Parts: sequence; C-alpha cells; structure tokens
Amino acid sequence: MGARDELQAMVTGFRLSAALSVAAELAISDLLSDGPRTIDDLATELKVDGDSLLRLLRALSAVGVYAEFDGSYTNTSLGEGLRSDVPASLRPLARLSQDPTVWAAWGHLLHSVRTGENAFKALQGVDVWEHREAHPEQNQIFNDNMAALSSAVAGGVAAAYDFGELSTVVDVGGGQGALLAAVLAKNPQLAGIVFDQEHVVGHTAPIGSSDSVAERWSFASGNFFDSVPAADAYLLKSILHDWPDEECVTILRACRKSLAPGGVVLVVEGLLGLPGHEAEAAFSDLNMMTLPGGRERTEPQYAALFAAADLELTRVIHTRTRLSILEAR
Repeated sequence: MGARDELQAMVTGFRLSAALSVAAELAISDLLSDGPRTIDDLATELKVDGDSLLRLLRALSAVGVYAEFDGSYTNTSLGEGLRSDVPASLRPLARLSQDPTVWAAWGHLLHSVRTGENAFKALQGVDVWEHREAHPEQNQIFNDNMAALSSAVAGGVAAAYDFGELSTVVDVGGGQGALLAAVLAKNPQLAGIVFDQEHVVGHTAPIGSSDSVAERWSFASGNFFDSVPAADAYLLKSILHDWPDEECVTILRACRKSLAPGGVVLVVEGLLGLPGHEAEAAFSDLNMMTLPGGRERTEPQYAALFAAADLELTRVIHTRTRLSILEAR
C-alpha cells in the first residue's frame, strides 16, 4: 500500500467504525455464535432489510470481521470479539460509538481545537456524566463498556502490584468493580469496597467471583469530589484522565484526607509517550478532550497533580497491559 492509499484508509476509517457499531447494536456476532446463517435467516430474526444487511456483512467480511461461505455468514476470530458473552467483549465499546451524541462530539473536534472547550458539552449543553445519568440506556452501555475494558486489564494490574502490607482497598470510581475483584482474588488478606455514584456502582461482586472474593466485597455510593470511604489503599483506574487538573487535585485531596497512615494512592492510567503505546495514548487523549473533557498525561504531569494534593509520587510500575500504576504516598 502506497502512502496515498494508506492515508485514504485513515481518512475513511469512520466508515468501518460505523459498520462495526451497527453490527454490535444488532448483536450479529451473538446470532452467529452457533455457526453460519443465511442473510434471509438473519434479516428475518433482526427485522431488518435483507439487501442492506447483505451489504453490511459483505463490507465487514472484506476486512475479516465475518466470513462468507456459500451464501451464509459466520464469525471470524475478530467477529467473536463482538459477542456479548466473551471475556472483555468489545461489543459495548462498539455500541457506545453508535450513540448519536458521541458521533456528534467527534464531528465537533475542530471546535475543541480552536477554542479549548469540551466538544460534547458545547453541543449538548451538559457534560457526558449529566447526559448519561439522564439517559439510562446509554449509561448502561457505558457501564458495560467500562466493565469490559477493566476486565481486559484487571489481571495484569493485580499481578503487578504487591498489596501484601495492606488490609483495605477502595476502588474509587470503580463502577462494576472488575478491577477490585481481580485484586481481592490475588490478595486473600484484603477487604475491598467499590465506590461510585449510585446509578453506576455494582452492588454485588462480578459474576464468576469466588465465594472468598464475595465475602470480602462491599460497595458504597457517593461523590469522589466530596469524600471517599476510609482505607489504607485507593485504586483510581482510568479516573483522572476524565478530568481537568483542578478536578483531579480535588479527587486526590479527598483520597488524601481519608487515607490511613502509611497508606497508598494507586493511580492506574495509560501514560503519554510510553514506548509501544504512543498512538493509543495520543488518540485516547483526543477522546478525553472531545467527550469527558479530561486529558492523558505524562509521568511528570501526574507527579505535579500528586504534589498539589499533598502526595508524593514514589514509583511507577509498568504492567503487562497498556496501563501503568503510579504509586503515591
């Protein structure tokens, strides 16, 4: 592929995102999980136009998401990743992209670049968090996506940090608590609390958790700008990148205020410039600018946030995932 063709593929990449979003919304990969099915069969079950469905699956087959055999379609290894029932499913992420407000915000990226303002709020008049709270269906898709993304990295994060000296951990903004479950599973001495807003927080340990994890699991709801439950360790995975600096410092100060003597604050984030993950972090940074209004940061930028909250960055641990653990005391 020449440079022009490569660039053209980048320019038209939104078409693939749109096609994947529709396939995820229709749960096509779920319907193909038991084997090949014809277009007529799928169209009848989905109550969609058969010719249009054929054109969609033909396009996604051309890029390897599905495969066609004698007029029937089946999942490939890529298509399997859009099933609802696979670990770390990407279906919620693809469905989230189908939200018209998300499409519109990215279409408003130029406004953010010109003004520094958050594109989503400029268009909708409210931030993404207010919007999702007012739209339960979209909020559920977002929560499902966060749980899936967390489950994809939870094991790597839990394995990378030694919690042996700690007894209580709070997963701040932890949603359904996939990361907390992984940490409790690896550290039988720990008790844990997942803490988030009432309409977000998981009330029970994730499905598949052991009895031991469930016994040491609890939840609490509240606002992490105001206060967090007392503990000797706080986990903040993919929280600070959602917010501008001032709000980050407020969150960290709430953790600092309730932190037990000798405790730690563990910020789990992707780092700008980390070798091997440069593009992923840079485009995530654009996503933060466009949707929630936050940003990805470098290690020195996180150190400055800690210092502003009367905490000190003591070490950085790179996990086997794209995320790093920034330990502050």
